[in-house]
Amino acid sequence: MTSENLNDLRAFHRVAIERNFTRAAAQLGMSRSGLSHAITALEARLGVRLLMRTTRSVSPTEAGQRLLRTLDPMLSELDSELTSLRSLSDKPAGTVRITAHDHAINTVIWPRLHNLLKKNPEINIELSVDYGLTDIVAQQFDAGVRVGSVVDKDMIAVRIGPDFKMAVVASPSYMKNRACPVLPGVLTSHACINLRLPTHGGLYAWDFEKGGKSLSVRVSGQTVFNNTYLMLQGALNDMGMAYIPLSLAEPYISEGKLMPVLEDWWPLLPGYHLYYASRRQLAPALSHIIEALRCSS
Repeated sequence: MTSENLNDLRAFHRVAIERNFTRAAAQLGMSRSGLSHAITALEARLGVRLLMRTTRSVSPTEAGQRLLRTLDPMLSELDSELTSLRSLSDKPAGTVRITAHDHAINTVIWPRLHNLLKKNPEINIELSVDYGLTDIVAQQFDAGVRVGSVVDKDMIAVRIGPDFKMAVVASPSYMKNRACPVLPGVLTSHACINLRLPTHGGLYAWDFEKGGKSLSVRVSGQTVFNNTYLMLQGALNDMGMAYIPLSLAEPYISEGKLMPVLEDWWPLLPGYHLYYASRRQLAPALSHIIEALRCSS
């Protein structure tokens, strides 16, 4: 198998997994046209159609599904072995790709990593903002970050941040001449700033807890964002109530630019955890980053 053929097989594998040329090309670092040409060349050499393509979808043919079942374990084993070989070097080097919530990046990850990068110029970091529960193996990330330590059985979770509270806040201008809610259910009569989740395109339900009682409220309003910091800005601009991490809201509460709402119902979340694939030997660069992020408390 030539290097070129291996690249074409990897290209097919990524398109078949993603079922989308644009996403696959971005992950492979190729142009969409270059990726299409690679697949066409592979199909020509094999003399069989591997993908069914329409203007709206891409799916493997029967032959493509057969090749995909063969490639999955082979490429996984190859990538694992290459990672192990790189780990034989004592010098941390290479690129580490991490997917995380923007709040986690701003408050935990970047504050701890920028000094590490200055001391280790051979380590490169790529941080990708994503609110979904990313499959880091399929998306070719080295690690991901989520709230809590519940991960798949083939993953390892490491706490990187303390538990934190979520808060409901609104500007004094918005609250003027409005009664402050005393129960979460009253939020349905207020303008609220929603968060759009990438998973199924749904809106995030606001969770609350008090005295052992938990409940979720689905709110509505004029604005929907897919970014926590834009939700904060919306609240500052008098667009309604926002449900954001307390640490993000505290400076503005202290300055009187935001008001706390339903404070005795704010839930405590279990903190950010870094998760990564369970392997016998980690690349030195990833090991350094894990130790830099690991929560001491």
